Amino acid sequence: MHGREVFRHAVTNISDIIGETLADSGYEASDIDWFVPHQANKRILDGTARRIGLDPDKVVMTVATHANTSAASIPLALNTALEDGRLQEDQLVLMEAMGGGFTWGAVLARW
Repeated sequence: MHGREVFRHAVTNISDIIGETLADSGYEASDIDWFVPHQANKRILDGTARRIGLDPDKVVMTVATHANTSAASIPLALNTALEDGRLQEDQLVLMEAMGGGFTWGAVLARW
């Protein structure tokens, strides 16, 4: 794989699907309480947050603890945020995943 191309592809497509998800729901990045992304790597998470204009403090990042655990990364990050008290009832949570075959998706949920 070509690292720079993969990075650009990830940040661009993740940001675009997040933008579509927010537009479809009528919310803006500033409305999001927590962004719980697939924990691919810190550079991609930082780049995505920056590109969509999301406060970095709203990103649940567990990649340093759990590494890239593929499909388990979002549930693990959600559990971490729940256990440490960040994730509270009625908060707006944006989750995003990118996976094998360069597929991606996002969901916005009221916790």
